[in-house]
Amino acid sequence: MLASSVHAEAIMRRMSALVVLVLASAGLALGQNAPTYGIQPNTIYSGADGKFESAPDTAVLQMEIASQQDTSKAAYDKVAAAATSVRNVLRNNGIEPKTAEIANYSVQPIYDWKNPKRKVIAYRVVSSVKLKIHDFNKIGALTEQLAAIDEASNQSVEYTLEEIEQAKAKASEDALKKARNQANAVAVAGGRTLGELVYASVDVNQQQIVPMVMRNAGMARTAAAEVAPPTAEFTPQTVTINAHVNALFALK
Repeated sequence: MLASSVHAEAIMRRMSALVVLVLASAGLALGQNAPTYGIQPNTIYSGADGKFESAPDTAVLQMEIASQQDTSKAAYDKVAAAATSVRNVLRNNGIEPKTAEIANYSVQPIYDWKNPKRKVIAYRVVSSVKLKIHDFNKIGALTEQLAAIDEASNQSVEYTLEEIEQAKAKASEDALKKARNQANAVAVAGGRTLGELVYASVDVNQQQIVPMVMRNAGMARTAAAEVAPPTAEFTPQTVTINAHVNALFALK
């Protein structure tokens, strides 16, 4: 009988420890999901997403100037000549070349991997250029003229919003309005009245737009003067600002 009692007591201790562990885990999970500031009596917590769509104010044109030649000097000379042509295109369109940014410049040796000695057989010089354009009417002519430069390739255009603070505020207002409406609906259903805002946190982000890749240099240009540029007559994609609001309201 004594042995059975001891055995039963041991089982009870293990079960008690298991219950404590489960409760501790549940408490930890609840703490992770609840707001960091804690839920207060006579308050209601609500979270909502909001957004604001705006026309872009900036177009970002990116391209590469690259050439592969037998020697590094020959490749460099080709890229230098192409860069001069790019600067001329910019000036002809009323754009100061200084506004263009060089993202990177590299000289890459090209190896013959079939040769055990890995002999260098050529050199490739690459320079990336980025240009911000605020006059969208210039984009079509720029992309066409830059595409005519043999060493210019991988053009892309994306639209963005640089004056973004007002758009962020509008998206936050939309999210808070939705959070308040949700909290009010629950308060009314519970026979209470929604009071003032006690606490709020806001997370704002801008939707990423995939760049439009333009045709590369070297492609056929039949009757180029009669062909409209790829961006002609199209409306630039709107920029969407997203906001998430977590809000705590008092209950009356």
